[in-house]
Amino acid sequence: MEDASVFSVQSTDLPVTIAESLSVKELLFRYLCYIRRFTLTLIRPVVLESGIEFRLAGADLSLISFLPPVYENDFATLRICGGILVQPRQCDRGELRFGVEHFSGVVRVSLQLNEFCPLILGSRSPSLIRFWLYRVTQAAIHRLVTVRFLSLLYRKLAGSSACVRIVNVAVRAGKPV
Repeated sequence: MEDASVFSVQSTDLPVTIAESLSVKELLFRYLCYIRRFTLTLIRPVVLESGIEFRLAGADLSLISFLPPVYENDFATLRICGGILVQPRQCDRGELRFGVEHFSGVVRVSLQLNEFCPLILGSRSPSLIRFWLYRVTQAAIHRLVTVRFLSLLYRKLAGSSACVRIVNVAVRAGKPV
């Protein structure tokens, strides 16, 4: 975005026949389990009374920390509150939002990252090197993780032979990463 914060949203529309009972709590739980599996336990989501931390294996070091989830209607919001991947002066900004919205015949499942200020970017006006470094590392990993998670969720619910198609859509104005 203009202030060098990151906005990212990935979603999938599932037929109501296979996703009618899917809840946002279940979605969040599945995502936390998926992160652990996808990273071969290198990153371990830890649920604490104070929130959720994504920690490196064998360390108490939090890559990214969240306050406890806030459940409202069809969404669960995890507010970012720290971690080594977050700019130190921007720890109170940003959120990861999970959605399970029911429409006529369709259940839209979404993961949205809002106002995240990654350490790699460094400031509100990152250098070109920092921008490209973020783009080829953290941004690429985030996109891969979320798109793969939604694809696997669809195949889990619809059957392993279900066809998944990825469509890029511009949702907000900003610099594509």
